[in-house]
Amino acid sequence: MDLAVFKDIPIVWIGLLASLAAGLATGVGALPVLFIRGLSQRVQDMLLGFGAGVMLAATSFSLILPGLEAACGGAAAAFIVSAGIRLGGLFLQLTHAFAPHEHFIKGPEGADPKDLSRVWLFILAITLHNFPEGLAVGVGFGGGDFQNGLSLAVGIGLQNMPEGLVVALALVTEKYSRLQALGIALVTGLVEPVGGLIGAGAVSIAQPFLPWGLAFAAGAMLYVISNEIIPESHRQGFEREATAGLMLGFVIMMVLDTTLG
Repeated sequence: MDLAVFKDIPIVWIGLLASLAAGLATGVGALPVLFIRGLSQRVQDMLLGFGAGVMLAATSFSLILPGLEAACGGAAAAFIVSAGIRLGGLFLQLTHAFAPHEHFIKGPEGADPKDLSRVWLFILAITLHNFPEGLAVGVGFGGGDFQNGLSLAVGIGLQNMPEGLVVALALVTEKYSRLQALGIALVTGLVEPVGGLIGAGAVSIAQPFLPWGLAFAAGAMLYVISNEIIPESHRQGFEREATAGLMLGFVIMMVLDTTLG
């Protein structure tokens, strides 16, 4: 794909806009909530698995491998990327430990929510989930590899769509109106450009941070996949369907990454 048309646009702006587009896909995916009565739990878990598979492939092919390449390979590269992955996971673990939030199935986590309403706790939970996705897109573009950044943006947007629908349907079951559910799903995606701006800005200012940034984003994504999405998709007894969705999402993202890259 010829991306020369973007050469005069500052990288930070490209990272911001691409992560914004990926975030808005959450709202686009939630649109069917206005017209459908609901989806079976089996289908919802398969959609969650699909999103996990897309994120896993994006982490592998668009973050970890480019991170190793940016660190020039060898033992030093393995050390940098492995350390960055652990830092990204630790950041998400600490954030989940101290930020009040609530999952649809696992229930409340983090600090005392005090007077926050339950809907805001849901929004905070999904926001914690979406931030590393925007960070990954921003870092991808910030490194100057437009095709890698594009692959990440497309992949994150692709997994955001079924996620947005599942979130909106869950909110409807919690007695929110369909318009409220759509609005909340859209709002939760708008944190991604914040992560995109931070990621693109950091690595474009200091290129030596690129492998660290890619690995950090990969660690944060891996934490979300393992700690949030897979457990959520397995709690209702549809592990096989969720696993089938994960494998399908992984393969589709791998093909997209190969094609766009």
